[in-house]
Amino acid sequence: MDTFSAPHFRDDQAARAYLEGVLWPEGPVCPHCGVINHAYATKRPGVFRCAESKCRKDFTVTMRTVMERSKIPLHKWLQAFHMMCASKKGVSAHQIHRTLGIGYEAAWFMCHRIREAMRDGGLSPLGGEGQIVEADETYFGKVDKANRRTKTTSGRPFTKGGRASNNRPIVSLVERGGNVRSFHVAVADAENVANIVNENIMRESRLHTDESRLYTKVGANFAKHETVNHSGKEYARGDVTTNTVEGYFSIFKRGMRGVYQHCGEKHLHRYLAEYDFRFNHRIKLGFNDGDRATLAVKGAAGKRLTYRGPH
Repeated sequence: MDTFSAPHFRDDQAARAYLEGVLWPEGPVCPHCGVINHAYATKRPGVFRCAESKCRKDFTVTMRTVMERSKIPLHKWLQAFHMMCASKKGVSAHQIHRTLGIGYEAAWFMCHRIREAMRDGGLSPLGGEGQIVEADETYFGKVDKANRRTKTTSGRPFTKGGRASNNRPIVSLVERGGNVRSFHVAVADAENVANIVNENIMRESRLHTDESRLYTKVGANFAKHETVNHSGKEYARGDVTTNTVEGYFSIFKRGMRGVYQHCGEKHLHRYLAEYDFRFNHRIKLGFNDGDRATLAVKGAAGKRLTYRGPH
């Protein structure tokens, strides 16, 4: 069966009806005044007018979303959402540009808008009583030349070939059997790592890390802080391990190197949001490709991206 055989993947009118059903489950929502289900359709297709006497403004389902003012047909937007949610390691803008028959620049911008829709605020902390949260840091890609450092945070010169010397640091937290939350930080030092860990993990949790001294002090804030000694070839001791977060890093790096190949540092947080989103809505947690695409479309509401150029 053709992946894109559903009507909303083929026809703009059906695509708009699908979006209205997903984003307006209780009826049209006026983006100007916030009133729900107090609007009426105008003679222009897809355009509604708010019936509130103090508003009376026109709006569409794409207003105040990542799709606002886009000239790309809505059914192609939905195809792109599905493609990015169905591929475990991502799909390149070149692939979307070829598959959908749109320009590369438009496809590149579309991909970033969809990543923005995937971005989660992460308000609820991870873990809880009896829960395990794994924390680890990794490095991917060189920092921009203007931000490259010659000394460590302690003031000593970098040793030749040190992997962290001028690579982009990433800190990820994974609740065992649950969600991941990733952060691109300027410097992966004890202070930055401690702030991330304290703000995103419940104190009742068991914290699992490697032997890095970045977690020594902050680990005391949790029910337990248990470590594995990677330098001593220890990767698991009972249920103490960081294999889950290491597995997440593996998927992220394989996708970034094999699919995307290049990522500007200013966009790294959106790529992390993309990989976090797919991990947090994986099959093991009961989500399929269609579920992920629908959730990403829901995340498009209230977000906008406006770039002057494609780079």
